[in-house]
Amino acid sequence: MSLRNIGHRLYQGEVSFDFVGKRKIWYSISGIIVVVAAIGLAMGLHLGIEFKGGSVYTVQKPGLSVSQAQDAANKITGDSTAVVQTTGDGKIRIQVSSEEKVSGPAFALELSKDLGVQAKDIDAQVIGPSWGQQISQKALLGLVIFMVLVTVYMAIAFEWRMALAALVALIHDLLITIGVYALVGFEVTPGTVIGFLTILGYSLYDTVVVFDTVKENTRGIAKQNKLTYSEAANHGLNQTLVRSINTTVVALLPVSALLFIGGGLLGAGTLNDISLALFIGLAAGAYSSICVATPLLAQLKEQTPEMRALAKRVAQRRAADAKAAEAAGDAPQTADEDGAEAAAVVGQRIQPVGKARSKGRPSGKR
Repeated sequence: MSLRNIGHRLYQGEVSFDFVGKRKIWYSISGIIVVVAAIGLAMGLHLGIEFKGGSVYTVQKPGLSVSQAQDAANKITGDSTAVVQTTGDGKIRIQVSSEEKVSGPAFALELSKDLGVQAKDIDAQVIGPSWGQQISQKALLGLVIFMVLVTVYMAIAFEWRMALAALVALIHDLLITIGVYALVGFEVTPGTVIGFLTILGYSLYDTVVVFDTVKENTRGIAKQNKLTYSEAANHGLNQTLVRSINTTVVALLPVSALLFIGGGLLGAGTLNDISLALFIGLAAGAYSSICVATPLLAQLKEQTPEMRALAKRVAQRRAADAKAAEAAGDAPQTADEDGAEAAAVVGQRIQPVGKARSKGRPSGKR
């Protein structure tokens, strides 16, 4: 069966995966992942030189390897705290923390001797701790402003419950991504912050697309008694499922090339700063929009008096249908079959379902 055919059947309600109904499973999985990420975050982030201050030395010498530059830096500092990376243009970048007791000129002089290059060929830059603190504050401020604007937009465009669910999904993605950074020991640089904001924007976009479909499916839903809010929301989620998977896979392909080929095989360490954030964030964003945001939204909506009354009417109708079918000697209609029959409810308005339709199959009319 082709993916296109699966997508069509998901859209029509002929096939459905109960993501909303299994929300406790997704909450448990997310809880475990977030706890592990929080443990990694408690261990501390490996902040780049831009945040904690220090010196950066860029050396260009044909044939110079990262291991040679690392050995030379370790010899000068007396430890292995120096971070050595390739810049992608044949240069070697050596970062030394401001906590090191070796002065900048002395380090550059010793480095030129050990590597066999002239001191003038070493580009030295000193970054003060105060500048790094300013960068950290601005990054945090940008993140807070982004969250506030997202919440306001979602509350205006949809409703506060959707805004809350989207905000929880964004925080979920951010915690997981930062936690992975802490666990694997990747350096956090301004490029990493850009990656964080990028994946938050992507996660929000994916969530908005799902919520827009859910909004259309649940418009006027209280006027019928065949489908609960959770079932209608789950149907909307299934309608956008293939699209979400395709978008995520297409986005992950170039990011994977940056992370595994550029950063791994080619040794371009600076690519890791942003590529890991994008890779983890894109995957977490797709997961959260499907398994966290929509189930949480449905849970919040089901707690309203209107949706509780609807769920009660749906349960009463199904019980009456089952009793009537049993009395007639027919097999009672299952909830899944009833949900498929009620697929005509979704869309711009609620449409009546014909009684002559056999086995609750959708007519295909929308």
